[in-house]
Amino acid sequence: MIIAVDGPAASGKGTIARALARHYDLPHLDTGLLYRAVAATVLRHELNPAKEADAVAACDFDDLLLADPALRDDEIGKVASIVSAHPLVRAALLQRQKRFAAQEDGAVLDGRDIGTVIAPNADAKLFVKATPTIRARRRHAELHAHGSSLTFDQVLADIRARDQRDSTRSTAPLVAAEDAATLDTSFLSIEAAVQKAIDLVEAARARKAAACG
Repeated sequence: MIIAVDGPAASGKGTIARALARHYDLPHLDTGLLYRAVAATVLRHELNPAKEADAVAACDFDDLLLADPALRDDEIGKVASIVSAHPLVRAALLQRQKRFAAQEDGAVLDGRDIGTVIAPNADAKLFVKATPTIRARRRHAELHAHGSSLTFDQVLADIRARDQRDSTRSTAPLVAAEDAATLDTSFLSIEAAVQKAIDLVEAARARKAAACG
């Protein structure tokens, strides 16, 4: 079973995807980490993230980099949003993601284009969203807990800038797949959001079983 979880930054999609992976005992891939790894490589080698050739050159990174907790840094997140807009970067990382999705027992993947590009035939597709203000509040609290001095207004501005870049890029823009179930986490606890996600996956499985039966 393949479960695709898409949505904007700080919507809760990562938390939900990890919970679904545990619930269904499936491997999980946060595809955003791939772009963060590219961003980290760009920064490490002092390349220009806005220059497509530089960003593509940074795609040849070791998988061990994906375990680096520094990839979660906000600065790397900003650069990741820039490099992910390059069509050749997305093409360079496409097969890595498709291979993960094609595992024999299935997988859970979360990102911006899982249900539309990476796994368009996924058994269940979720589009997780929340209001920009609530997402900024969550991200601000997370960053503050790690010692960041960014203000709420700065985080909100960054969230909105990322949304703009992700939704308007020419290649694989952030958009809900036509057959994705929408899950708004704005006013849900983590537990309630996860349970709703499980319910939506089960509903998708039931529809597929009925169609095949």
